[in-house]
Amino acid sequence: MIFKKDFSYCFDENACQNCGGKCCIGDSGNIFASKEELKNLREYLGLDEKDFASKYLKKVGFKMSFQEVKFEDGYACIFFDPIKRNCSIYDYRPMQCRTFPFWEYFKTHQEEVKKECIGIIYLS
Repeated sequence: MIFKKDFSYCFDENACQNCGGKCCIGDSGNIFASKEELKNLREYLGLDEKDFASKYLKKVGFKMSFQEVKFEDGYACIFFDPIKRNCSIYDYRPMQCRTFPFWEYFKTHQEEVKKECIGIIYLS
């Protein structure tokens, strides 16, 4: 069980085994990564900068986001494994993914995070 200060819920990370990757699929959005995170991932994949960027990234303003692919009734992160229904780069996922479901946004949108994550447990 993971608890974070100032959140009215905790997260049971064991729920991920039965989830099917709901945090990686759904509505279109952006998955931002830092330059360092992108470099580590690129090296892990064994790609040069240009090939990595053209295959996996999109520019959003001044930032880089992972591309999305059409999946079921919405979208999936390009690194979502549709067969295993989980993250194919789990050890190299960016901070945005590592901190889910403890995003500031969800402090005031708790019903939304509850729909997206079966591991949410509200504190009494």
